[in-house]
Order: sequence, then structure tokens, then C-alpha cells
Amino acid sequence: MNELLQVAGLDGEPVEVGAGALEPLSDRLKGRVLVPGHAGFEEAVTIWNGMIRRRPALVVQPVDENDVREAVRFAGDRRLVLSIRGGGHNVAGNALAHGGVTLDMSRMSAVDVDPRRALARAGGGCLLGDVDRATQQHGLATVLGGVSRTGVAGLTLGGGFGYLSRRFGWTVDNLEAVEIVTADGELRRAAVDDHDDLFWALRGGGGNFGVVTNFTFRLHRIGPQVTGGMIVWDAEEADDVCEAYRQVAEASSDDLTLMLVMRLAPRAGFVPPQWHGQPVVVVVACHTGDPSTAADELAAIRSVGHPIVDRVGPIRYVDLQSMLDTAQPDGLYNYWKSEFLGAAPPELFRVFREQSATIASPFSHAMLFQLGGAIAGPPAGATPFGNRDAAFVFFAAGCWAPDDEDGPEHAAWARAAWGAVRPYSTGGNYTNVQMGDEDDVRLKEAYGDSLDRLSAVKARYDPDNLFRVNRNIKPAGSAG
Repeated sequence: MNELLQVAGLDGEPVEVGAGALEPLSDRLKGRVLVPGHAGFEEAVTIWNGMIRRRPALVVQPVDENDVREAVRFAGDRRLVLSIRGGGHNVAGNALAHGGVTLDMSRMSAVDVDPRRALARAGGGCLLGDVDRATQQHGLATVLGGVSRTGVAGLTLGGGFGYLSRRFGWTVDNLEAVEIVTADGELRRAAVDDHDDLFWALRGGGGNFGVVTNFTFRLHRIGPQVTGGMIVWDAEEADDVCEAYRQVAEASSDDLTLMLVMRLAPRAGFVPPQWHGQPVVVVVACHTGDPSTAADELAAIRSVGHPIVDRVGPIRYVDLQSMLDTAQPDGLYNYWKSEFLGAAPPELFRVFREQSATIASPFSHAMLFQLGGAIAGPPAGATPFGNRDAAFVFFAAGCWAPDDEDGPEHAAWARAAWGAVRPYSTGGNYTNVQMGDEDDVRLKEAYGDSLDRLSAVKARYDPDNLFRVNRNIKPAGSAG
């Protein structure tokens, strides 16, 4: 490597990094060091949210823990800006450090399942689909999100939830241990009996504390077949659908999770062509209990009005987990806002419908995802990802094609819809979908009383704030 790179430094000034540093790094790695022009570089710096235009100066693709240690030491010793790419699915684009070093974990994606102990060990570069496919071979699953191309690391470190949360809690409630390279380049194990302060912080504190090379998850007997799918109605029937959704969600067992979505109907094969682009209301369901019980619990929703599409029925769990992938294609511009909500009174649904009526992009959507159940079990402060009093989480997802000149209006819609729903908030927000334009007030709202404790753990394991390309928690005692 003969390149002389100008790499963004932690002190705000570029740092010159030449062959004398890059070649020894490359020699020590089993993985690859990529700079612009190298094969694979463009793929490594292209992420899900097309709105993000950051360009790292250097990409390191480790294949094992030693590679990660070398990369972290390389960046730390030279005080270079460092980001970690897991699945590249973070809305704010925190996978990429503009002008800095990006550690691309995609080559560390092995999943080992121990069906006897009901545990899965997943590499830091795994996608949700990698884990679901491996665990479902044994009729097991852990709590993960509902888009299979999402990175396990980002989802988990930000708290995580999915269709199984009402039965088994947040994703981090199902985390048994992690292996992590901290800012000093050391590999540590964190669990309830080993570096317990670090383990506590990792269960919701984001990527602030190091690079997780392996996650160990507790598994549950799920599938391989569940009851699930989606029902689509004309938005003119939204009043009746929303009321049925509210009543069923309020009375449902923890086996059932419901999601309510309003959007313009996609140009998908399962939607009749005459409905493409028309306003619709959608309920997505997942029931992991007995099929006859599922039929009884879903009857009140399935009997509402005149559905355009009703695709609820027996489905492989792994297929349900990837069913929404096409709704979030790579390359769209995405501007999302979130809020955790308490019990949903009828007037909340009125606000939800009113805001949804102004959606103009064929990709934007407003969503209410049902929570509660086992989430509320652990005491406050058990994990920094709290929000255990939430009954729902709301998302306003402004999404549009790169050539759509109305992009600013779509983003403004997301902000306005979020603002209208905020009066019903429990006070929390989901850090995994927060945009980079948000201030420290939102960080305090996300973590509440846990923020000071997180700052103390940060000071112990990353006093110089090497891991700062995230929803950053500053080390206690730092100047900011």
C-alpha cells in the first residue's frame, strides 16, 4: 500500500497515515484493509439508508477477535475516528465514520447453536436472518427484530424488540454474555458474573463501550410454524380497524403481538393492482401459541369490514421474520422518529389516523407496535434500555426515493407526526432509530436515571471516548 491517507482524528484535525502504518497492520491481520479504489471498498461503505453520504478513509474487515483487537489498537494509538459496521441498518448511519476508520464486521457472521442448553453464539457481524435460520433448524428462537437484514449487534446493543418480546422481554433480556474488545484493545467477557458493570451497560447503552465480537443468546421453543401475516383494508375503514386493534391488543395473551400500520399500498404482487398507491391500513400479526387459540384471539380483527388482503395463517417463523424486508429496501432515503407510549386511549388513534392521512411518499409509514407482557417484568434499572412501562412504540418513518424532490417534505411529515403523538409518550425513545440531528435532551429521555451510571461505565472502559460514532454517552468527568 503506497497510499498516504488523511484520516479524521479524534482531536478534530486530520492525521496522516501512510504505508509505514498500513502495511504492518495489513500484515498482522487475517482479514483485509481497504482504501478507496480497492475491490470491495464501495460495498463496505454502502449502507441501508441512502440518505447517508459519509465516506470513510479506511475500512478494516476483521475475521476474528485478534483482527478486531489490532484494528482498535491501530485507531486508538493514532487517535483516529472509528465507527463499527454490523449490518449497516442504523437509520442515523452510525456504521460509517466520515473520513475515519470503519470496522466492517460482516466477515464475522458465524452462528453456533447449542440446542441442549438452548443457547446461540452469534458473531458480531451477523444479520438477524443468520441467527433465525440457524436457531430454527432446532425449533428455537431468540428475541430479534422483524427485518432479517438488520444487524444483530446494533439491534441488541440498542435494546432490541420483536414479535417475541411480549413473551420473553427485550432482546437484551435474553442476552447471556458477550465477548467484547474495549478501547484498550483487550478482549473481555461480560456477563452477570464477569465484568457485570460492563454487561449491564451493554444491554441498551449502544456501541459506546467497545466492539462486540460474539453474543450469546438464550433461546426459546418457537416454531418452526406460527400463526401470522398481514391484513390490509382501505384507509376509509381505519376507524373500525383501529378500534378493533385497540381492543384486541388490550385483551390479548402474551402469545400475540400486533402491529398497526398506515401507508400508501405498495406495488407488491399480493396487493390487487387497483389498490397500488392508495391509502390503506394494515395489521401485522404474530401468534406463537396454539393455532386454535390464535384463531380465537384474531377473530375480532379479521371480521372487521372488507379486507383487501388477508394473509394471516400458518407460516414458518423464519418467513414471518423476513416478511417485511421488501418494505424497507436498500438505498431509500430514511428519516425516522420514535416514541414509547403508554396505554392507548381512543384519542391517540384519532391522532394516528390524522397524521397518516397526510403521507405523500409511497414508502413512508406510521406504525404502532404492541409491547407490554414480559417486557414489564424486570425492575426499573435492570438494564439501561428501560421503557418497561410502554404499551406501544410509535414510529414515523419518512422514506422516499433518491430522485424524489419532495424529500424535505417527507422528513417534515415524520417530524410533525411524531410531534403530534408525543403528548401520549411515557418519556422514552428508541435510540436505534434516532436521527443524528437530535440533542442530548433526547439521550436523557432515552436513558433517564441510567444515564449517569452509563457515563461512569464509559469512563472506566473508554475514558477517551474512542467509540463516539453513535448516540454518544460521554465519559463521566469529561469536558464534553
